[in-house]
Amino acid sequence: MTVSKTNDLDAVSTGTPVATQLASFGAGCFWGVEQILSRLPGVTGTAVGYMGGTVTGPTYEQVCRGTTEHAEVVQVSFDPERISYDALIDVFWHLHDPTQVDRQGPDVGRQYRSMVFTHDDAQATIAKATRDAIDASGTLRRKVATEILPATTFWKGEAYHQQYFDRRGVDGCHLYPAW
Repeated sequence: MTVSKTNDLDAVSTGTPVATQLASFGAGCFWGVEQILSRLPGVTGTAVGYMGGTVTGPTYEQVCRGTTEHAEVVQVSFDPERISYDALIDVFWHLHDPTQVDRQGPDVGRQYRSMVFTHDDAQATIAKATRDAIDASGTLRRKVATEILPATTFWKGEAYHQQYFDRRGVDGCHLYPAW
């Protein structure tokens, strides 16, 4: 399913008022994660980039070298009247293996760790409650390893990474869900 939409993350970053909220997720290689999340009804924009590290303005090459502590993330702008944060995080939990540490499928390294960066207390509460519910359910063979932290500065990735698979007209990388 292809959904056409305008990407309002640039409007958010320039301060133009829009009726959206932000969510930030790391689930391995950001290309496939972005493609999946961007197609959800109610998602108004996505951008791939880096969050959670120690270097100002990191580049892809620096992040890949593992010297910045950043994770590859997708920042999602969404209309909460059309899709809830609960629905977004449910997709996040199911699109990858949240029990993996510092990897997803063939991608290995700290930059590929499973992360939820929360933008407010409500998101933090939902993220932790859903993680705990998954662990309590016994559905997965191991405990969820996803880190849940307050959002820090989002460094937008290089232009060639944005909507990478959609610009090439292909479906993205195979993600490796645990369930």
